[in-house]
Amino acid sequence: MSFTTWLGLLAICCLGAMSPGPSLAMVVRHTLGGSRLHGIVCAWAHSIGIGIYALVTLLGLAAVLKTSPLLFNAIAIIGALYLAWIGIQALQSKGGMQQTLSAGSKTSLLVAARDGLAISLFNPKILLFFLALFSQFVLAAETISGQTLIVLTPLVIDGLWYTLIAIILSHSAILPKLREKAVWIDRVSGVVLIALAGRVIFTLI
Repeated sequence: MSFTTWLGLLAICCLGAMSPGPSLAMVVRHTLGGSRLHGIVCAWAHSIGIGIYALVTLLGLAAVLKTSPLLFNAIAIIGALYLAWIGIQALQSKGGMQQTLSAGSKTSLLVAARDGLAISLFNPKILLFFLALFSQFVLAAETISGQTLIVLTPLVIDGLWYTLIAIILSHSAILPKLREKAVWIDRVSGVVLIALAGRVIFTLI
């Protein structure tokens, strides 16, 4: 893979990671409801899911999913239901971020890792992203090193971006202000997740 081709891959991965959506909402919730470490764990678990999608695309399995509508639709529906479930939890006071902050309780690092991994693996938009854009770079990887670079680039970029988000949000000068708006962050996160789930279901009808 040439350096110019890799720069193109890098640019697309940066844009994909920086796009606001349920992944950002999840990292924000675990950072504010837990700690900086919770946010970072969630971030890198999410990046592992991104790496899995990259590997799947590299192996050609993404093409199989694309040519099997029933299988793809099943994955999309499962993902949409999971996103809706997380969104409903965010909107409810019980177990929501606002109550977590008020009670001073924290979710475990295992839960943060689970949610980070699941939000990437069960988000059909990420699969569509790789199907539409990422696969074009697979053909440019003719060596093992090039193929490894294709998998590691989106994984590392995603992990670094959301780690940066967790660090910024957990800063002592910023966190108190965000805690004051916790209920609204919870509501906005819930709406975003449910809206995405609805959009996925709507596209399948």
